[in-house]
Amino acid sequence: MKMELRFFLPTNGIIWVTFFVVRFCCSYGDLSYSLPEEMERGAVVGNIAKDLGLDIKGISRRNARINLKGSRKRFCEINSQSGDLVIADIIDREELCGSKVSCPLKYELVLENPLELHRILLQIQDVNDNSPRFPNHDIKLEIRESAVKGARFPLDEAHDSDVGRNGIQNYLLEKNQHFTLAVHSNPDGGKYSELVLDKELDREQQHELSLLLTAIDGGTPPRSGTAIIHVTVLDANDNLPVFSQPVYRVSLPENSPSGTVVVTVSATDADEGANGEVTYEFSRISDKAAMLFSIDRVTGEITVTEQIDFEERSEYELRVQAKDGSGLASNAKVIIDISDVNDNAPIIHIKSLVNPVPENVTPGTEVGIINVQDDDSEGNRQMHCTIQQNVPFKLNPSIENYYSLVTTDDLDREQFTDYNITLLATDEGNPPLSSTKTIHLFISDVNDNPPVFEEQSYSAYVSENNKPGSSVCSVTARDPDWRQNGTVFYSLLPSEVNGVPLSSYLSINGDTGVIHAVRAFDYEQFRSFKVQVVARDNGSPPLSSNVTVSVFITDENDNSPQILYPTPEGNSFMTEMVPKAALSGSLLSKVIAVDADSGQNAWLSYQIIKSTDPGLFTIGVHSGEIRAQRDISESDSMKQNLVISVKDNGQPSLSTTCAVYLLISDNLAEVPELKDMSYEENNSKLTSYLIIALVSVSTFFLTFIILIIAVRLCHRRKPRLLFDGAVAIPSAYLPPNYADVDGTGTLRSAYNYDAYMTTGSRTSDFKFVQSYSEDALSAGNTLKKTHDNGDFLDLTDNGSKFSTLVNTF
Repeated sequence: MKMELRFFLPTNGIIWVTFFVVRFCCSYGDLSYSLPEEMERGAVVGNIAKDLGLDIKGISRRNARINLKGSRKRFCEINSQSGDLVIADIIDREELCGSKVSCPLKYELVLENPLELHRILLQIQDVNDNSPRFPNHDIKLEIRESAVKGARFPLDEAHDSDVGRNGIQNYLLEKNQHFTLAVHSNPDGGKYSELVLDKELDREQQHELSLLLTAIDGGTPPRSGTAIIHVTVLDANDNLPVFSQPVYRVSLPENSPSGTVVVTVSATDADEGANGEVTYEFSRISDKAAMLFSIDRVTGEITVTEQIDFEERSEYELRVQAKDGSGLASNAKVIIDISDVNDNAPIIHIKSLVNPVPENVTPGTEVGIINVQDDDSEGNRQMHCTIQQNVPFKLNPSIENYYSLVTTDDLDREQFTDYNITLLATDEGNPPLSSTKTIHLFISDVNDNPPVFEEQSYSAYVSENNKPGSSVCSVTARDPDWRQNGTVFYSLLPSEVNGVPLSSYLSINGDTGVIHAVRAFDYEQFRSFKVQVVARDNGSPPLSSNVTVSVFITDENDNSPQILYPTPEGNSFMTEMVPKAALSGSLLSKVIAVDADSGQNAWLSYQIIKSTDPGLFTIGVHSGEIRAQRDISESDSMKQNLVISVKDNGQPSLSTTCAVYLLISDNLAEVPELKDMSYEENNSKLTSYLIIALVSVSTFFLTFIILIIAVRLCHRRKPRLLFDGAVAIPSAYLPPNYADVDGTGTLRSAYNYDAYMTTGSRTSDFKFVQSYSEDALSAGNTLKKTHDNGDFLDLTDNGSKFSTLVNTF
């Protein structure tokens, strides 16, 4: 036990005891403190942390708090920084406990994490802060002069709200020659006085006396109250009123309406006349009781004047005085027990709450502490608390009326962002009362969902020759998480397309997912490629997902047909021989062309747009085969010139032209100089062309010899014949996307032709008169030029004459 006493000595020499605190340490972690009433706000009652052996920092960390038990007014609170229990409001013991000697206040100290409950009992000690008071300032007595010496006359009992030593301890009477004062103790410890006749009265000498009566309590310093005794000398009244019972004890339900009769006290006086007429009044009553009860002076009925609340006070003690007409009086005690009525519904208090709750908490996690209180007593305060809705939460009963709110299942913010949890508390009164409280609990987001694309894969079609910066396609990914966890950013996974970084072809808007072309595409370079798009959220850590975007380049008609055979005109031309006996429908030659485009853009059609003899030849629209439209006759011109137009099927279509030179003859000796066919339209510039032709032939001859040597030394494979007019075209000359298909502008290899070639000089004519196949030309063959008259170039092996054929692929 620990006791602290503090004394102050004022200048007048009187010792004042300001206050004392007595602390008792109880078992099972409970605390008991004894403290005086009227302590000022902020005064320290005790250090809870030290008395319970707790860490001061733990007091704050564990959210320590004080709950008042059994009263609606809070008088103490805990300082979380120091652990001190301090006064929050001035305590008036008389208002709390009335005349009871013991005045306890019960508190509960609640600690969280883990949940602990400690009971705190405060014993409020009385301080001498009330002075004695008489019910009436004037006490009137009528005493007959026949009263004998030693006669006793009861006086009004003074009332002091303080108890124990601070209550009334003595009465003092003003010094006089007729009366003395006798002080007595009541069975309950109170003091009352009697006026004792010490010397007989003589009405003829003095019919009235005034005496000063002083009541003194036992406090330090003592307090006092006074009353004036007015004595009127009369004839003798020798009987006192007598109550039917010394103590009246009744039970009164709380909330009794005003005017309810509590009890009727009754006293009789054996005297007659005015000396036997009895009146009633309260002789000792607290201020609170005086507001709640009144007494009828004639009938002695005690009635209710205001509403009574059991939760404020459960018992009242009244003193009733019966006085006869001569002023003689007697006293009785009335004890009123207030019975409880179930008039208070349970009150739900949220002591702590985790809000919002992370969605990834495990089932069984405590998210709140609930306390339910009912101010009623006994069975009326027994209660239970439940959750009304079907939610993933439940209440676990804990210490007394405390409940833990815990999760029962996994939470998913993407399904439910919040919960309205309705708590229902019901007591066991008759009829039962209940109350509800709704908790709005939010679920906080955790980055537990990666972005999900709307499509499993995307396909984008882009026309070649597109504008750089144009949109290719758009991808969209959704993330059901919240705010930054659901914010999606897009990027391209680094890769290469044909050995070139993907960033050179495409870019993506990181916010919208729109994919843009960085440069123009060329269908003839590549036709499709794939790119991986990454969608990443902004969570911590971030989550991502990929999707494949297949980009297809669509063809545009941006390539004109390319003539493979006959070769485009330069400084030389090619002449094919047509037998004089050729019949109608005979295949005479074929124009071979390809188009780098695809689809209908590569569908070629052939047309003769100019002919020496328009009715003599025809060409296959899709095959390019030149046939005799009628039988060849002697009258037909030996030299025939055709201009062929090759056109694709694109929109708009593109075309190119070539010239085909035909010679109707069976014998090369019959052929005149071919220069007339090539230059018949340029005779005016013959001299200039001859000079140019001579230089070209010389240059070509030297180049040709060098190339043949290089082919022989390096390749030693199938030869490539590089004439200025390209008579024979190996398969390697064709474009890589070219296919030998009938009816597509390609001459099949089944056709063989005799042809005359020229290098550009009008006298260097060649004739290849043998059939040729690729296997017939070996790596050892050499190309030689004859020195007879310049009319032929011979490909020889061991001096034999070699002739080639025109192969189309």
